[in-house]
Amino acid sequence: MPLPYAPPERVWAVLTEPAHVASWFGQGQPTPVDLRPGGTMDLDHGAYGRFPTTIVTVDPPHRFSYRWASAYPGEQAVEGNSTLVEFTLAAEGEGTRLRVVETGFADIVIPEDRIDTASRKSHTEGWTEMVVNLKKYAEQLAA
Repeated sequence: MPLPYAPPERVWAVLTEPAHVASWFGQGQPTPVDLRPGGTMDLDHGAYGRFPTTIVTVDPPHRFSYRWASAYPGEQAVEGNSTLVEFTLAAEGEGTRLRVVETGFADIVIPEDRIDTASRKSHTEGWTEMVVNLKKYAEQLAA
């Protein structure tokens, strides 16, 4: 999805800086972020829980990825309980082309009571909404 008027550096900041993540993904309070491979970004997804993700890739402003144990609120994301969320950013005109890919659903066991919030279908719908939030937020920063 193109993000007009939001260069890759701004989109990178929105994806990785504590106050920004809290504005488009979280509940408005700054999100703790230890921005390094192996570091933790603590996502507060409101009624769905808090999720200590494990950062995998930090390549500003091009690639960012983390493991997310969305079926296991409160548990640190590691291989075996989590999916891999990858963001790829590329300049496109005055904006940014953002690609979000989440993989690994077939490799984890999702408890029955978390299917509605942690399944591939749920996340496909959720990321569609979150990318719209991110786009609006990134564009407002330019104003």
